[in-house]
Amino acid sequence: MEHRRIGNRSVGAIGFGAMSFGGMFGPTDEASSLACLDAALDAGISHFDTADIYGMGLSEEIIGRWGRRDIHLATKCGIVSGPPRHVRNDEAYIRQCLEGSLRRLRREHVDLYHIHRRQPEIPVEELAGTMSKLVQEGKIGGYGLSEVAPSTLRRAHAEYPVTAVQNEFSLWTRLPQLGLIQTCRQLGVAFIAFSPLGRGMFGREPLKRDFRAGIDFRDTNPRFVEPNFSANLAAIVPFRALCAARGWSVPGAALAWVLAQGDHIIPIPGTRTADHLQDWRLPDLDAGDLAEIERILPAGFAHGDRYGDHQLSFVERYC
Repeated sequence: MEHRRIGNRSVGAIGFGAMSFGGMFGPTDEASSLACLDAALDAGISHFDTADIYGMGLSEEIIGRWGRRDIHLATKCGIVSGPPRHVRNDEAYIRQCLEGSLRRLRREHVDLYHIHRRQPEIPVEELAGTMSKLVQEGKIGGYGLSEVAPSTLRRAHAEYPVTAVQNEFSLWTRLPQLGLIQTCRQLGVAFIAFSPLGRGMFGREPLKRDFRAGIDFRDTNPRFVEPNFSANLAAIVPFRALCAARGWSVPGAALAWVLAQGDHIIPIPGTRTADHLQDWRLPDLDAGDLAEIERILPAGFAHGDRYGDHQLSFVERYC
């Protein structure tokens, strides 16, 4: 697998997002999760991403029991489940969350620590100062921000260098191309693309609308409710046909497109089963392939917003 950089570390160009280990997209079990992690490592994946809120610590616990030390590991804090759900970035809370994560991960140090969402009431310079202390104390190797605007990244980076930014980016979520990806490149910051497969929309088979109410947030997500859901399935049919004609897997082609948008971009798809890792094999896309994908799925093709209003309240919007 090609390698890319996160800070001073070289990692596989594709990372692994462990959100699904918390049961948020369907039932799973520890044995399946551990087998999935082993298969990811065997496939050349070396960057693994989790968060304290995934299964309320369950994802971290599974990775901790996995026990591998030869990986680049990231986790996140900042979202408080509530009720009501809210965001905290104060130093006392961040330290409390980090100690809990380290305990569950069975580590004394984590390579990358993301602020899952920014709390607007706390100046980002103050937040960067808190993260710098954790780096200097040896608790974390570097820090990241998630779902932020380019201006926030520049302010934080000026106070203390940011290692990575994690925002949603895929064929149907293109906002980061309007400034954030470029700012990351200019500052030497890695861009971690979460949900690069559109939360399953670019999976092996077309999705069925059988999401678990109250558990799987896609059940009420604007892009996954009717009539948007059927419209989005139909929009992606020509892309699936292109992949079939070229002998590509749909997930592999979607990931290859993300990687082609910049050599500092690292997508972190996720899965609950090792079998799906076979779908992530990357085709070698040339300029003609990229132009054809762009013709089939132009920027803005998706029907519906990527989040509902209650979730967008935690996301920085800049365009």
